[in-house]
Amino acid sequence: MTTNERPDLGLTDSVAGCSCCATASVPDTQPAASTFAEEVLVDGMTCSHCVMSVTEEITAIDGVDSVSVDLNAGGTSRVTIHGSAPIDAARVRAAVEEAGYTIADTPA
Repeated sequence: MTTNERPDLGLTDSVAGCSCCATASVPDTQPAASTFAEEVLVDGMTCSHCVMSVTEEITAIDGVDSVSVDLNAGGTSRVTIHGSAPIDAARVRAAVEEAGYTIADTPA
């Protein structure tokens, strides 16, 4: 089938450009200004399953709205925790350990 033989599906472009980079009609997905973001460094994660396990445990902490992970497979990964208030570091450490990983030692 050549491009001239393709049937018209009647679809129209609702925004200019592709959907991944178009700015028109894109909802605001930024956290509200009143939210807190905290970062912790986690050692030992190597794959998406590791990310899922850590995310699941941290998300279960009261006050946590979302978790994002910048995976550094086999090294130290950066975990960003968004919440409505500061999250207790001991609870975060316990959640990471429950998932089977450790908080990285930070240089003094």
